[in-house]
Amino acid sequence: MDILVTGGAGFLGNHLCRRFVEEGHRVYCFDNLVTGSKKNIADLEETNKFEFIEQDVTEYIDIGNHSGKLGRADIELVVHFASLASPVDYLEYPIKTLKVGALGTHRTLGVAKEFGARFLLASTSEVYGDPMVHPQPEEYWGNVNPIGVRGVYDESKRFAEALTMAYHRSHGLDTYIVRIFNTYGPGMRLNDGRAVPNFIKQALQDDPLTVYGDGEQTRSFCYVDDLIEGIWRLVESDYHQPVNIGNPNEMSILELAELLTDMIDTDSEITYKPLPEDDPQVRQPDISLAKELLDWSPRYNLKEGLKKTIPYFKKELKKQKG
Repeated sequence: MDILVTGGAGFLGNHLCRRFVEEGHRVYCFDNLVTGSKKNIADLEETNKFEFIEQDVTEYIDIGNHSGKLGRADIELVVHFASLASPVDYLEYPIKTLKVGALGTHRTLGVAKEFGARFLLASTSEVYGDPMVHPQPEEYWGNVNPIGVRGVYDESKRFAEALTMAYHRSHGLDTYIVRIFNTYGPGMRLNDGRAVPNFIKQALQDDPLTVYGDGEQTRSFCYVDDLIEGIWRLVESDYHQPVNIGNPNEMSILELAELLTDMIDTDSEITYKPLPEDDPQVRQPDISLAKELLDWSPRYNLKEGLKKTIPYFKKELKKQKG
């Protein structure tokens, strides 16, 4: 297949591009490099199955007339992963976040419609907001503050889901929606701002580990390889409703900090700061649907995933220090 991946130079996008190339497909990668980086895809650019195109998906997309390294595209699958997914980013760029979720989704759905291609939307567990149902099944409609500071991300993804389903119902487009829960692994930015990269970076530098609130808020952390496998299986299915993909092993943020101080030889202590506005108190996916529909469940436990992630951060910090 010819596959268009938006946000392909980002953390999850580059892993997905790599999987598609490994499976023998040709990948056209869009990224505006606001949070993505060409270093994530440097090895892919050396292959004859991958082409990078610097493109903001909120602008006009003319992939149909593009003729570059891979020649004229005949897109059969559009994978929309462009987004500002970390609170650090969407709090800095709130309007860009809303635009990529709304206008970017509209434009990429238009590309899928133009080519008669299938369409995969990367959604998020944040559509559940600060949930009042626990764990969160796909049927739960969520508890989101639409005018809060986090609402720019939450609502951009909720709108993207609504628009995707509208194209499915109105235009007969084959669509897929994956609701991604907290994911970590090699390829994350040092300054990503989320718990796993924050704690690893701080521990490796013997800096205090910053826990927000009392640390009793929970998350469920999924290793990136497991997520990519779940997405691969979803694309091979014919299911059009949202599907949760994540690791249901729930733990508190404080437990994560303590685990990493045990795993990394560090003198770091744990410090506390006020909890950010609208920060969810719990987060745990109900993956019953993914198990039944996709025969998928995560293979890596948290310790196994962290053992594969920590060396990457050591290498990146060494590069940063020169």
